[in-house]
Amino acid sequence: MNYRFIKASLLSVALSTGMASAAPHQVTVTADLEQQGPVINKDIYGQFAEHLGRGIYEGLWVGPDSSIPNTKGFRNDVIDALKEMSVPLVRWPGGCFADEYHWRDGIGAKNERPVKVNTHWGGVEETNAVGTHEFFDLAELLGAEVYINGNLGSGSVQEMAEWMEYMTSDKNSTLANLRRENGREDPWDIKYFGIGNESWGCGGHMEPDYYVDLYRQYATFLKTPPGKKPLLVGSGGHTEDTQWTDVLSKNIERNMDGISYHFYTLPTSEWETKGHATEFGKDMWFATLERTYRMDEYLQNNIAILDKNDPEGELGFYVDEWGTWYDAEEDREPGFLYQQNTLRDAVVTAINLNLFHKYAERVHMTNIAQMVNVLQAMILTDGPDMLKTPTYHVYDMYSVFQDATAIPVELDTSDYTMDDKALPAVTGSLAKSKDGSTYLALVNLDPENVAAITLDLEGDSNKTLKGEILTAKNITDKNTFEQKDVVAPKPFETKASNFQLPAKSIVVVKVN
Repeated sequence: MNYRFIKASLLSVALSTGMASAAPHQVTVTADLEQQGPVINKDIYGQFAEHLGRGIYEGLWVGPDSSIPNTKGFRNDVIDALKEMSVPLVRWPGGCFADEYHWRDGIGAKNERPVKVNTHWGGVEETNAVGTHEFFDLAELLGAEVYINGNLGSGSVQEMAEWMEYMTSDKNSTLANLRRENGREDPWDIKYFGIGNESWGCGGHMEPDYYVDLYRQYATFLKTPPGKKPLLVGSGGHTEDTQWTDVLSKNIERNMDGISYHFYTLPTSEWETKGHATEFGKDMWFATLERTYRMDEYLQNNIAILDKNDPEGELGFYVDEWGTWYDAEEDREPGFLYQQNTLRDAVVTAINLNLFHKYAERVHMTNIAQMVNVLQAMILTDGPDMLKTPTYHVYDMYSVFQDATAIPVELDTSDYTMDDKALPAVTGSLAKSKDGSTYLALVNLDPENVAAITLDLEGDSNKTLKGEILTAKNITDKNTFEQKDVVAPKPFETKASNFQLPAKSIVVVKVN
């Protein structure tokens, strides 16, 4: 992220964002800048690209013959925007789609690839135009590593083992030579490989004890040359369920590096009627943030189980699906999961990234759902046009935390309340980046009241804060194809140890 260091007074920020005049929240940020916590793994900023709706086709892939400027079939405008926000990792091909994906359908001449039906997402034709080679092309264009999700649900041990050989073998085997015939001489590197997805649901409706035996069997035959073995991921639980984490961490003693976990933010907490993406009031704003903040408790509970069953800390906890999920928009295919993205989504993002930083000792990787045109997307497209969502801007602002070293921080804050429920008014993160700079992120959850911030940072003698702020006039503000910068970062600077954080805002600053 390139900060635009233009002098901007806090007064101008207050006026432009409609800062409330009520009594501010009192927040004290205390830390010793010389202390060190865990490294915030860059893969916490991972993305997710499933064969779903317009996520792959149109959103990313338009084909080499398209009038939309592209490289190897992937549209240049989207690739350039994703590179700007430093995407470290992409998960593919699903999601639920992964457990009906057969990799041989996606290799070889495109006009000879079978056309299938995507039974999970809209019942549309799946042309298999984007397969293994194309996905690795995408990753290379982005400069990202890959997380491949294997088919446990409808596949076989042999199919999964042969896919691994096809991708990673450096020998003169039939499969390795087939890869070479299809245009790739050298084997690829795979960072993570998932054995199944949501095995409790769309991946097979299994019990964890049954899945454990299947996992052991499949993992046994995933063989690679020395130095090519990916981190293997077990299909874990979701929401408040900790059973999968417990059973997997107790009973899989080898060939598993981490356990996946899924949690989606629904304003109503009800799948039948989730809530509207852009039409909501302060009650649904609070309900959404209250739901998303449950991630704190769910992470604590699962990590406590891992600490008991894996005291050496060898297993990672991978939140490889998370984000907001709203009701389908009218006049759109419900199975495409397209939704708009407002300032509310930006605040949800910042809350969760701060929590992932907090638990970085175990949380080594996450994947927001999803990258383009699906659920809480970074980018939305409309034919040849595209826009960056508020969520995109949070990822861009927070990119300084990738592989940074967390600094333990105590954040003493008043509550943001509604009815009988309470949330911390402000959450935050503090870390030292790879270049030695210290960065502070703060998010004010309250849509009406400012937060009075007091910094108590030992080891810091200057206390100049310079960076960017993301906020907007209204809680429902969004970026559209007609107005693309309604919710976009603006410069933020203060030299004081005491300053005001506007309502419904996110700040990332360099501490000089």
